[in-house]
Amino acid sequence: MSKVWKFGDNIDTDVIIAARYLNTSDPEILAKHVMEDADKDFSSKVGAGDCIVAGENFGCGSSREHAPIAIKAAGISVVIAKSFARIFYRNSFNTGLLILECAQTDSINEGDDLEIDYSGGIIKNLTQNCEYKFEPIPEFMQELVKAGGLINYAKSTL
Repeated sequence: MSKVWKFGDNIDTDVIIAARYLNTSDPEILAKHVMEDADKDFSSKVGAGDCIVAGENFGCGSSREHAPIAIKAAGISVVIAKSFARIFYRNSFNTGLLILECAQTDSINEGDDLEIDYSGGIIKNLTQNCEYKFEPIPEFMQELVKAGGLINYAKSTL
């Protein structure tokens, strides 16, 4: 079960992790500042296994991998959005952050509890007692996430 933290459209990588913190790639430090410019207390409120739900074009902006690293290090298990910026989409899987595209994110509220059937493509909203569909991610991409990212996946196959 995942608790929802809700954000809107066009959440760019500078909102996810501000440029002033890019002097490090340490996931623990980045996690302390994730989403800080959108919600200054976010990192202290978010719990392991929680999820971010957003609108269109999540992760737009720069191509830095710091953004998905910060989200994952903060304990977020999945980001669900209507759409993702192309480079953020790729960086998320490369770093082992699970992301899902779902057209009905407007119906999901902050604080809702979700349960996700990854192979079946179903998000169950336990708070509202309803379901949303998403296109299941390809098996190879699921393997990247399970391995913790592309580097770990490559190491495990060598």
